[in-house]
Amino acid sequence: MVFEAAVTGIGMITPAGPTTEETWARVLRGESLARRDPVLAGLPVDHSCHIDDLDPLAAHGRRLARRLDRFTRLALTAARQAAADAKLEAGAPDPTRIGVVLGVGSNSLETYAREFGLLDREQPTRVSPLALPRSVPSSAAAEVAIDLGLRGPNFTVSSACASGATALGVARDLLASGACDIILAGGSESGRSRMTATCFTQLHALSRNPDLRAASRPFDTGRDGFVLSEGAAVLVLEHPDHALARGARTRALLRGYAATSDAHHPVAPHPDGGGAEQALRAALLQAGCAPADIGHVNAHGTSTPAGDAAEAKALLRTFGGTPPPVTAAKSILGHCLGASGAVEAALSVLTLEHQTIPPTANLTRQEPGLELDVVTGAPRPASLNAVVSNSFGFGGQNTVLVLTTP
Repeated sequence: MVFEAAVTGIGMITPAGPTTEETWARVLRGESLARRDPVLAGLPVDHSCHIDDLDPLAAHGRRLARRLDRFTRLALTAARQAAADAKLEAGAPDPTRIGVVLGVGSNSLETYAREFGLLDREQPTRVSPLALPRSVPSSAAAEVAIDLGLRGPNFTVSSACASGATALGVARDLLASGACDIILAGGSESGRSRMTATCFTQLHALSRNPDLRAASRPFDTGRDGFVLSEGAAVLVLEHPDHALARGARTRALLRGYAATSDAHHPVAPHPDGGGAEQALRAALLQAGCAPADIGHVNAHGTSTPAGDAAEAKALLRTFGGTPPPVTAAKSILGHCLGASGAVEAALSVLTLEHQTIPPTANLTRQEPGLELDVVTGAPRPASLNAVVSNSFGFGGQNTVLVLTTP
């Protein structure tokens, strides 16, 4: 029997907007949001897709804002939106049956760089006592639970840039086990620290295209790397019986989840895309779906030469040479690392709700033999019952989610 986790709430904050609705509207426009980033000024790669007007004092108050790092502020913003969307009022339902599972790709290098600088200058007594609790990956999930009073299971998963999607899959499995009735699941990350940008630059992972709005170009022959980004998305996943009993609106169903490893290289995907294909097939099997049932693929599509080629090969083999229409949101939003899988899962839910596939920016020519039906130019109306959302990461991490209409 297929277990279906009901999606009863969504919250998002991205470079496209501070809410789910604003993000969706900007994504439908199909225009990249990459631009110069003052935080990265002077570095070899000094652009990103970033969030403006994030006022921590207004959102969280002085005391709370002081102890929250940026990725946790983003997580808390998205979680509050998701809880409101799902109509989770304080004290009801039972908070001991509500968990939090968030994906975060790494520790906060922004905080560590600042505090390590004090140590280098032999000023250990000036290191903030908050440096450790606000920078560890688990702080985002912990702060969400504290803020919303949720006393069920609470933890963070990390599978590199697949972390947000992995968190959703793990949450689905927790619901299926009976451990919880509701879980707030998703991911949060800010890749705007100077150390993060420098590390990815040294790995030759970032685009150096001088035309910033064309820098992120998934599946295009001219792609040369991704654009750093930041953001958070949280989905309220709920046992379908519990959602029905409390009269919650079910926006979509998370029916399938699979995770595999390439076991190949610390940063490069296996060139044949075999691990991604394995995850695709396993997720479809768990969801009780055939390849022909899938009407759309939200691709990982980072705009790296190796990653996009491997993903295209996996899609072509899984879907028998004729994959369904594909979109790659990173062409617009950039790559928000551990949060990207959650953001793209949320966009997949909206795609099902609106029966509309968002466009991919900056695609002019695909590699011969690896052509996909990539939606470009404008949103494409479609009749959709099931969609796939792919997320992959360093170390050969592969996570695939299958979402369906209620």
